[in-house]
Formats: sequence, C-alpha cells, structure tokens
Amino acid sequence: MSKVPIDDQVALLMQGTEYGDEELKKNMANELRQRLIEAEREHRPLRVYCGFDPRTSDLHLGHTVPMRKLRQFQELGHEVTFVVGSFTSLIGDPSDKDKLRPRLTQLEVEFNAHTYAEQAYKILDRDKTKIRFNSEWLSELTFAELIELASNFTIQQFVTRENFRKRWDNGDPIYLHETFYAIMQGYDAHALQTDVQVGGTDQLFNIVTAARKIMTSLGDKPNIAIILGILPGTDGEVKMSKSLGNHIPLLSTPEDMYGKVMSVPDKAMGSFMRLVTRWTPDRIAEFEAGLNSGTLHPRDAKMSLAREIVAIFHDEAIALAAEEAFKKVFQQKDVPDKMPEFALQPGQTVLDVLAAAGLVASKSDGRRMIEQKGVKLDGEILEKFDAAFPHPGVLQVGKRRFVRVK
Repeated sequence: MSKVPIDDQVALLMQGTEYGDEELKKNMANELRQRLIEAEREHRPLRVYCGFDPRTSDLHLGHTVPMRKLRQFQELGHEVTFVVGSFTSLIGDPSDKDKLRPRLTQLEVEFNAHTYAEQAYKILDRDKTKIRFNSEWLSELTFAELIELASNFTIQQFVTRENFRKRWDNGDPIYLHETFYAIMQGYDAHALQTDVQVGGTDQLFNIVTAARKIMTSLGDKPNIAIILGILPGTDGEVKMSKSLGNHIPLLSTPEDMYGKVMSVPDKAMGSFMRLVTRWTPDRIAEFEAGLNSGTLHPRDAKMSLAREIVAIFHDEAIALAAEEAFKKVFQQKDVPDKMPEFALQPGQTVLDVLAAAGLVASKSDGRRMIEQKGVKLDGEILEKFDAAFPHPGVLQVGKRRFVRVK
C-alpha cells in the first residue's frame, strides 16, 4: 500500500479534473478519499480502469491524458487495468460527435489495439498494467440481460445529451444502437468490479450516469468518476486533433515534439502541466506562482514544460539535446558568434539597458524601437520599456545590433 498520505493522494489524483459542476467535483473527491481509507483498512489497492477504443494506431499527446492519470494511480500502488474496447469499438462512441460515428471492423480493432498499447507503455508501467478486452464479457450478454440493463434509462436521458440534441434539432438520424454504448461501458465497470473509472469530460454521462447507475442496479458499490479536462491543441483553443492539424504526435522526433510544445500559447500551459506531465500539484503551484509574480518568465516555464514532455517519451538526455537544437534554430537564428558584452546592473529596466549598452541613440529612440517590436531578448520580443530587464541573454535591436547581456 502507498505510504503517501491520503490527502496528498486525493490532491494528485484530482489534479486536472473537470466536472462542469463544483458540487459534483467535491462529492467525487470525498468519495475517493473515503474509498482510499476503506482500501487502506482492508489492506488492498484500489481497482482502477480506463477504456480505450482503438480507433487509430497513430496517437497524439491528447490521447495520453487518461494514461497519465492511470500512471499516477500505479505509482501510488493501485491496480490499473487498460481495457481495449474490442466490442464497444464495433459501435463507435457517440459522446463527442454530432454525427454517426463509423463502425470499425474486428480486424481494424485488433490491429490498432496492438500499436495503441505499445505506445501507451511509454507512460504506463508495463509490468503493472493489466490488459483486458471488453469482448470477453460483452459478447456473452444475453438479449434478456441487455433489456434488464436498458431498463435503468429513459430515452429522454439520451436525447437531451448535447450531441444527440443537436442532431435531433437538425433532423439528423440518431440510431438506436448508439444508445447501447453508454450501457456497455457501464457494464465494463461492473465486470471488472472497479473502484475508479478514468475518462475525459466527453465521458461524463457514460461514467457518472450510466456506469454508476448500472453498478448500483447490479448490487455493486458505484465506482468513482475521475473526469479529466480535454487537452487543447497547439493553437491553445480547441481539442487536440489530427484532423485539425493542432496535434503533437507521439511518434514525432524529439526536436519536433519540443518545438510543437514551444508553439503552444502561454494561456494553455496550465492544462498541459496538469494533464500530461509528471509534475505534482505543489510543483505546478510553484510554477504558476512564479508566472503570476513575474519571477518566472513564460518562455523559461514553457521550455521546462517542453523538456519534461520530451523526456517522458524519450529520456532526459534526448530532451536536453532537443532543447539545444531548438535554441540554435529558433532563438539564435542569425545571431553572430561574436558580439559586445554588457554587464547587467541591479534595478535596470529594458530601456536602461538599451541606452547604456549603446544599442539606441537615446531613450526616446529606444521607446520607439520597442513600440515597433524591434527589440528581442533571445528571440522573444520585449514589449515593456519600463519593465525590469528579464534575464541575461542576447539582446537584439533591429536586424543587426546585438549585445550579450551578462
């Protein structure tokens, strides 16, 4: 059993969760705490699972969000099952779609499942991960049993879901078999006798409503829903998606992965830190406090984030090499090997350094260059002339004037 205090376990395991309802989030956290206490008393680990429908063999960083949460459970000593949706994939999850999702063939599912699992092991502990296929139990259900499970739900519960409602209002067809998906996923939780189910916000109905209701109807203690936020893409706006071109492929080179993380807008850094890194709540809080106070530059924070993500899928040495390659290509582009040096003094502003280093003819000239976005430090534009000089580096004015600030 884990020696980590239960409150610390709850803080880590609830990191990155989103329920759209603070009261529901509070209830899930309380249930998780109580289940951890019970498991500790019974000297057993929690049984945790997440289902993955292998609709593609080409994964990106967004696919790894629930895997990272499963790894956190593993590191705390809990039992993790990776469920391959070999049966549910034959239907296709309608949860985040506003049209009928194509059904996969058994051959496509089997091919994708193999490569999916291999990429998942870049995050999960291979020796501590159980792999199960939900066709094991779903294919054995009788028609009578399915009717009994379906009797727990009303048609209204399905057609009022946002994605179904949109199709209903547009006059687009909603097929009866699509309602089976939530029921089947709920039965997965019962078959595995799980304590915790992990999924994204698109799985809120399937887990919180369907799985918990089915487990209760079958005499089980309902599992606890760990509902995770959706990772935005490199645009920082919408869900990471290969079709939108805003994704970071797991099989990309270290240099490409590092560069793509560096292209993520500053506002999305919090989501990336919480959902795909190995960082603890304390470390993330420290990062965000530094960003808010100005003691940590967003560029430096993002470089740490990029280095961490590359290290997860490769290793620390490769991540450092990718960082050096990025600096050389993007930050030191067109920078001369030799240039004058300037010793930074305490309290100097950006404008003070520009004038004292002789990069501008006067402070008014310096203000003009800053307003025209013609002043850069290590390739990043400096926009506030009266701000404290951020940090040592290569200071550039225009295209040809450089000083190395030390």
